[in-house]
Amino acid sequence: MNLRDELPVDHPLSRVYRVGAALCGLLLLVFGCLGFADSLSSFDTAGQQIAGLSTNGLLSTISVVVGLLLFVAALIGGNVASTVNITVGVLFVLSGFVHLFLIGRPANILDFGMTNVIFSFLMGLLVMTFGMYGRVSGGLPHDNPYWQQRHPGQAAAEARAVPSRTPAIVSRPAAPARTQLPRR
Repeated sequence: MNLRDELPVDHPLSRVYRVGAALCGLLLLVFGCLGFADSLSSFDTAGQQIAGLSTNGLLSTISVVVGLLLFVAALIGGNVASTVNITVGVLFVLSGFVHLFLIGRPANILDFGMTNVIFSFLMGLLVMTFGMYGRVSGGLPHDNPYWQQRHPGQAAAEARAVPSRTPAIVSRPAAPARTQLPRR
């Protein structure tokens, strides 16, 4: 499957990518800023809790950077937002798997706990869903630009078969008037 830049800039799906990136980016920014507000040390693994998740200064920094990345992608929109959403989502899921095995070990420098792993999986799936919405599917409608790019021959044939999309002024008969029944 190819994820190239086929989507027109003004396509309505761009709003989905933008909103998804902005919401998830804002959530990560808030989490990171709350970590900075508690003045956490960078590599502390003592189990400081912010919003139910264990964190340290390094995790707060990473959260702010990724949140800003998602927010910038939301401002740019279009395929950039979609691609960034997909990439960040995959990285979140991979981070969840890696940290699942690092819990309780000295290599757990981000101080991940089980709630962090679950959050990483859920956030990754959410961000990926926003990025893949309307872009990756087996049943795309034929007017979807991704479907048209993947099936250029059939799209051209369908475009030739459909008469001009210019709306013609057609006089239609007026709808029959509704009669009201007397109330009892």
